[in-house]
Amino acid sequence: MLRVAVVGSGPSGVYTAQALVQQDLVPGVRVDVLDRLPCPYGLVRYGVAPDHEKIKSLQGNLRTVLEDERVGFLGNVEAGTRGLTPARLLELYHAVVYCVGAARDRHLGVPGEELVGSRSATEFVSWYSAHPDAAGNGFALGARSAVVIGVGNVAVDVTRILARGPEELRPTDVPQGALAALERSGVREVHMVGRRGPGQARFTTKELRELGALPGVSVSVDPAELALDPSFADPSGLPAVNRRNLEVVRGWAAGPADGGAAARNIRLRFFLRPVELLGEAGRVAGVRFERTEPDGSGGVRGTGRYEEIEAQLVLRAVGYRGVPLAGLPFDEARGTVPNLAGRVLRDGAPSPGEYVAGWIKRGPTGVIGTNRPCAKETVASLLEDAPELARRAVVADPVAALRELGHEPVAWPGWLAIERAEAQLGRSLGRPTVKIPDWDGLREAARGVSPS
Repeated sequence: MLRVAVVGSGPSGVYTAQALVQQDLVPGVRVDVLDRLPCPYGLVRYGVAPDHEKIKSLQGNLRTVLEDERVGFLGNVEAGTRGLTPARLLELYHAVVYCVGAARDRHLGVPGEELVGSRSATEFVSWYSAHPDAAGNGFALGARSAVVIGVGNVAVDVTRILARGPEELRPTDVPQGALAALERSGVREVHMVGRRGPGQARFTTKELRELGALPGVSVSVDPAELALDPSFADPSGLPAVNRRNLEVVRGWAAGPADGGAAARNIRLRFFLRPVELLGEAGRVAGVRFERTEPDGSGGVRGTGRYEEIEAQLVLRAVGYRGVPLAGLPFDEARGTVPNLAGRVLRDGAPSPGEYVAGWIKRGPTGVIGTNRPCAKETVASLLEDAPELARRAVVADPVAALRELGHEPVAWPGWLAIERAEAQLGRSLGRPTVKIPDWDGLREAARGVSPS
């Protein structure tokens, strides 16, 4: 038997487990999927917006893998803590695949970023997704005007949630505290701002179009900013997604600039680079931008002209970085674990039994489906090494060893108990399933304690 630990139960981790148990080169593979959270599914549970039910339904596919008799789920187990070092994991398992994602958001690096009201989009997503790390760190949403810096899908998500009416979120699993705050929200204008043009924006067309379908919301684009984009007049050289994006923003640019009688307005802005967050009495009051222009090489350069946008809330959505795990090598420049086809490299040489997949392997790129071929490549490397790995003796009962270290694993029945508790919480609130938003509540639910 080849016993493998997969650290992380998001898509990359589950696809890794799936590739391991579905292959037929090495019989008798047993996989334990470890996660620091007592809940599986990673960013599918805690990163996909609550109103994106079709994408969230991917949990059903991931669930099928985790219910396989050859796969075990062990939540509430955090690698790198309580003695569970990479070296100790290799005493428990023949191989360990780290699928820990890229959990740290990038900063703007401009003056004023520390002001009250300046937050990361990651924090906002974690809050409305009920991530237990966000408990007690909510958003009052008293702002009238918000600026979202970034033009990727995360920026689109947070813009949409800020602009969407709370009655449309009530049928989702958004936690009750976040729903109440969104009901009281004073946000009436959301500016989504990018330093380059719409032809280079990273959002996908489906998510972009959703902004224009929100009830009671207008979307406007300044035609003069579109004209700055070299691809605006002739988009034929762009990838298909970017061409479709340009078509969408063209339509919005042709509409009324003032939003008409809409209750809330979304304004897409391009060729603006943030240079300072402006404050009053320690709080954000606006953002100062420098106008940029194409530099002829696919990038932008500053023009020395500046513009200020009033805002009481600023959310940065400018990317993610991997986080080092104690005991594993880490490339600070790339934010990844050095690897060759998924094999972890220590001092330039493959480290026997240690592998990576997902964002910690390749960086924060691609969509959910990109993790599948990434996981398969890593598993192919692991299977090549399997004959040698299987010769090494490992601990007979890894779960008992985890408990000896002070970890309290939440196995699959504990997760099912959390699901039942969240369904019960929803019924008590007159809503569908509602997520439990805090660590204590999740751990109590896993033990069969009903939520209050």
